[in-house]
Amino acid sequence: MTEIGFYHLTRSKLQEALPKLLGRVLDAGGRGFILCADAERARALDAALWLPADPPWLPHGLAGGEHDAAQPLLIADQDIPPANGARFLVLVDGAASARLAEYDRVLDLFDGGDEAAVAAARARWVAAKEAGHSLTYWQQTARGWEKKASHPPAS
Repeated sequence: MTEIGFYHLTRSKLQEALPKLLGRVLDAGGRGFILCADAERARALDAALWLPADPPWLPHGLAGGEHDAAQPLLIADQDIPPANGARFLVLVDGAASARLAEYDRVLDLFDGGDEAAVAAARARWVAAKEAGHSLTYWQQTARGWEKKASHPPAS
């Protein structure tokens, strides 16, 4: 059973919230696989992850390079086995994976200002629950990420 955390972005954009979450993955000694809905978003995140102030540096690369296995963080737009051996999967922009059970932890980030994104997150929650995964719901607050009761994302 995989632990899946749904992260409801209500106070910042993905490019602002993602670096801190990825920093936590690296601080825990983990490797991450970031799955994007399309190649354009993957390229944009690749560029954005070179610029964050906190943490100041996130070693990463786009999937398909010769050094994929060495990348602590690997960004892709296809649901493929992570060449870097990642045990953390990060889903962005509604990306879905048929490989959830292959990871120890999944972080599903969605935009709370987009009704379609919230509805899609609810559907992913239901599917993950039916598949027997352990689910948590996190929402951005003025104090940072706050764990809410285990229930589907609200609008």
